[in-house]
Amino acid sequence: MKNKILIAYSIPKEGLTELETHFDLIYPEKEFFTKDELIERIPECIGLLSIFNRDVSAEIIKAGKNLKIISNYGVGFNNIDLSVANEQKIIVCNTPEAVCEPTAELCMGLLLSLSRQISVYNSELKSNPNFEWGVMKNLGNTLRGKTLGIIGMGEIGKSVAEKAMAFGMNIAYHNRKPITDIKWSKAVYMNLEELLKESDVVSLHCPLTPETDHLLGEKEFVKMKSTAFLINTARGAVVHEEALAKALNKGEIAGAGLDVFENEPTIYPGLLQQKNALVVPHIGTATWETRIEMGREASRNMIDYLKNGNTKNRVN
Repeated sequence: MKNKILIAYSIPKEGLTELETHFDLIYPEKEFFTKDELIERIPECIGLLSIFNRDVSAEIIKAGKNLKIISNYGVGFNNIDLSVANEQKIIVCNTPEAVCEPTAELCMGLLLSLSRQISVYNSELKSNPNFEWGVMKNLGNTLRGKTLGIIGMGEIGKSVAEKAMAFGMNIAYHNRKPITDIKWSKAVYMNLEELLKESDVVSLHCPLTPETDHLLGEKEFVKMKSTAFLINTARGAVVHEEALAKALNKGEIAGAGLDVFENEPTIYPGLLQQKNALVVPHIGTATWETRIEMGREASRNMIDYLKNGNTKNRVN
């Protein structure tokens, strides 16, 4: 008889075929298991494949009497009560490799749309029959020669940097410590204040921690160039949304491209009213290929640990 794994959300089964050869998988009949359903089913399982947008609370974790591993479908893991997982000696993993490239691609998409006002002009052309064309109308900004300031130079940040360099951008970054790899010798390490002042685009790629919660707020936006753009494909709470809306409204910065929000799916109303705020519904990893690959990576975490006693994506 195989051990059981609880699949919290209805994700593509193509990514779970290897996991299914080793374990019995319990899938939700609907889109996802509710909290009460998780608490009811988790005692019989040794593993939980959780999902980044639904909480794995202390109550759920403590109900997992036989639980050994939680493999989170996503790079973020702030949805999981890590302190309780540690108390219960349950390891927690994430899926950083699968999400890297699609998130970096979306970041560049937001940057291109902001700099050339693609979304704005698309909307206006469709809705305004009197839209004005002209050589000196509908101008945007060129990326070549501009400075991209990356906050959080992990794998996603590096992938964004590589793509931006292909567009001729200069790279500055703020990290816990400078990168020593000679490959990044042309990227300039800056403290946060210096990066905000010098960058034409500030792009967030840091995890949400007590230190990065509301990392950018009223005081930080004042330091940025009035022509600068902010892009957030990291975590919503890294940015103080109300302060950002005010900064956009007052022209303290030129625009923002946002994939993540403080209280998803709710977006601060002031942001929705800003023409220079480009918002999308947390689609950084939302491609068919990525969703399948995330399942494979989450599966490998479980197989490696439960069969071999070790896994590379452990976060606690």
